[in-house]
Amino acid sequence: MAVVTIEAGAPCATLINTFTTTPENQQHILDILLEATEKHIAQLPGFICANFHKTSDGTRIVNYAQWKTKQDHLNMLSDPVAARHISELRQLAAVDAHIYEVVRTFAAT
Repeated sequence: MAVVTIEAGAPCATLINTFTTTPENQQHILDILLEATEKHIAQLPGFICANFHKTSDGTRIVNYAQWKTKQDHLNMLSDPVAARHISELRQLAAVDAHIYEVVRTFAAT
């Protein structure tokens, strides 16, 4: 099993995807994300992990995901099953997704 690694220089592509929605749609969007990830996306080549967070006011969901490479993430976007889920999500929320480089982390000592 892959382990979530949040550290500078980690050999992976980090995706942070923010979904902005209404409180009425937050749980429905989260359900779509969880099911799509569990049943399909997690089995795609290069997938490492996905972590989902929701705001207490119901207006946002954040997905912190890791892929082995940026190309693996791009391949997922063109996968027909994943593309259907993404299309459905774009009808329910504003989607803001970007690949990031982890610059530095801090932890309690």
